[in-house]
Amino acid sequence: MTDQTLTTDVSPRRGLTPWRAVVGFGVVSLAADMVYEGARSVTGPLLGALGASALVVGLVTGAGEAMALLLRLAFGPLADRTSRYWALTLAGYGLTAVCVPLLALAPVLGGAGLAVACGLIVAERVGKAVRSPAKSALLARAAGAVGRGRGFAVHKALDQVGAFAGPLLVAALTAATGVLWPALAVLAVPGAAAMGLLLWMRRKVPDAAGHEATPPAVPGQRRPTRVAGWLGVDLPRRFFWFAAAAGASTTGLVTFGLISYHASRVGLITVAAVPVLYAAAMAAEAVAALASGHLYDRWGGRVLYALPVIAIAVPALALSRSGVGLLVGALLWGAAVGVQDSTVKALVADLVAAPRRATAYGVFAAVQGVAALAGGALAGGLYSHSLPLLVVLLCACQVTAAALLAAALTRRSAPGGTTSGDRATVGG
Repeated sequence: MTDQTLTTDVSPRRGLTPWRAVVGFGVVSLAADMVYEGARSVTGPLLGALGASALVVGLVTGAGEAMALLLRLAFGPLADRTSRYWALTLAGYGLTAVCVPLLALAPVLGGAGLAVACGLIVAERVGKAVRSPAKSALLARAAGAVGRGRGFAVHKALDQVGAFAGPLLVAALTAATGVLWPALAVLAVPGAAAMGLLLWMRRKVPDAAGHEATPPAVPGQRRPTRVAGWLGVDLPRRFFWFAAAAGASTTGLVTFGLISYHASRVGLITVAAVPVLYAAAMAAEAVAALASGHLYDRWGGRVLYALPVIAIAVPALALSRSGVGLLVGALLWGAAVGVQDSTVKALVADLVAAPRRATAYGVFAAVQGVAALAGGALAGGLYSHSLPLLVVLLCACQVTAAALLAAALTRRSAPGGTTSGDRATVGG
């Protein structure tokens, strides 16, 4: 039996209800987020303690984030073509569960410690790329039976509990011991918990609940070539309009790295308080995901017009010299990321049929990866030269995102294009 096989005949003894599957994935993400968000909150100081320069820190973290997004373009189609959704999900989470605790060994490796740490940080981000399209496809199937907006929102909220708790745990242990390494070693515990729960879910529900029927083939429709299939050229046009909208919004959303850099540079916050500010942003992310997911199931895709509205205020507030502005800007940044990582995925699932959904998530993430690199280059290049110009250009990106979103929500699919329901329409 492949991972894609429907399990509508699973017995109550073995199966999980759709809500339990959604919550199960959420708890897995909670534990895994404790691991990698805990580590990410101190990546800069960690590498600095091993002798890295600012350039090395920027290159390693930038390369890791780029791989976490761009490599999904390969692993999304791989999941759809092989139907090994669970295998890829387990492999990706396994990389995170192993790589982060191993960072605790870097100080005892002498001169090789920095190189090993850099490799582990990048490898952990590769794990994110391996698992994300497959896991999102599995989650979309389970959430389809309970309302995708709410399903993805509950998953994201649980995910953010871990993103909130992980940095706080690292901050507390670092304050107690005076060094980073014991905190990283302790993160092996939630990593092991995530893997154990995943293996249990894999036995209970082989394909994470098969609640959708595969749509019939369109007469006369040609199958895409292998290369075209991997690039997703057969996906609905509305999907690509929406991917462009999300890309423009990502380009215009200043990163938390730049926010924290600005805050420490102008003396608004101490380095020790950065994980606390990040944790507060993660809490805002969870609240925004729950609210937007609930509204998505009632109003449809038009609720996503709130995303560029929220994001447009972030740079003006977070890059100001006001402590209140910094706090509000960081919370709005978290809210924007929460919508991007939950409700946005629900609309992708409603625009693309199940057999091509992992491919769509891979293509979508690749677009966002390119956009993130462009946005990072734009913000980094202009930050030291003209903050007002940077704010104006980032706002222009959000206005463009709103226009592209309108095009995605109002266009009809081309003949042969598939959507999963009328929730993608403007009227919901």
